Amino acid sequence: MSSDAVQTIARGPRAVAEAAALAIDAEAATESLTYSILEEDEDHDVWRIDAFPTTDEEQAALVSTLAGFPALRVVTEKLADADWLAMALSGLPPVRAGRFFVYGAHDRGLAPPSTVNLRIEAGAAFGTGHHGTTVGCLLAFDQLLKRRRFPRVLDVGCGTGVLAIAAARTGSKAALGTDIDSPSVRIANENAKLNRAKARFVHASGLNEARVRAPAPYDLVFANILAPPLVALSQDIKGALKPGGYAILSGLLRTQERRVTAAYVSRGFRLERRIRRDAWSALVLRRA
Repeated sequence: MSSDAVQTIARGPRAVAEAAALAIDAEAATESLTYSILEEDEDHDVWRIDAFPTTDEEQAALVSTLAGFPALRVVTEKLADADWLAMALSGLPPVRAGRFFVYGAHDRGLAPPSTVNLRIEAGAAFGTGHHGTTVGCLLAFDQLLKRRRFPRVLDVGCGTGVLAIAAARTGSKAALGTDIDSPSVRIANENAKLNRAKARFVHASGLNEARVRAPAPYDLVFANILAPPLVALSQDIKGALKPGGYAILSGLLRTQERRVTAAYVSRGFRLERRIRRDAWSALVLRRA
């Protein structure tokens, strides 16, 4: 930002917070905004949106959008000059999701011997494994692994690479991740090396690039992105999957489940499971 870095926090009832999150996603000026939504006080129905705008224009658009929800209490706080990523990670405990244990360097001594341990360093990429969307994907994957294996896996919007790395560490012979963000691709490849995982990550804007098509058809496609691109990619994801293959979709709010599910059912998918964490949902669908 041209001025000091800030964090905007909005608190209010769950229904209002979820509606505001939908509005943030729908606003062009905030479509790339980094934010989270979580339950802060279950007894009093208080949910919180934490947003980190990176430009003055993004901050102005965010404040304007939140102003449309008067039931939210909105504050903006200046971030001091500090390594906020390191400070945030130091306060994040390891995450257990089924057979998977996700941790950072600060918790390397806590990894149990009986789990699939994934050391994930975020750097400038999204997805430490702590977010409800990532945990939901890992829980869904853990459940599917109890029934079958997935030789070829694609992770669309890989972020730190945790999902493709989890696939490679559980026997997938081909685990490919893509992202439109170059730093994320670099960090994901570094995380693959840290975990000695045979996962590969490439910079790609869709599923039609040659490097993505070459290993197809896939047995499983992860797409932990946002609801609008999930809907837009429904036909491409179907085309990337072999018949009977699975898609694990997340990055969507519970209120967006119906829209995303309908897009895939119309393409011949069958919904098999929903996994919900906080306000977020992960969908497990099988291609006919």
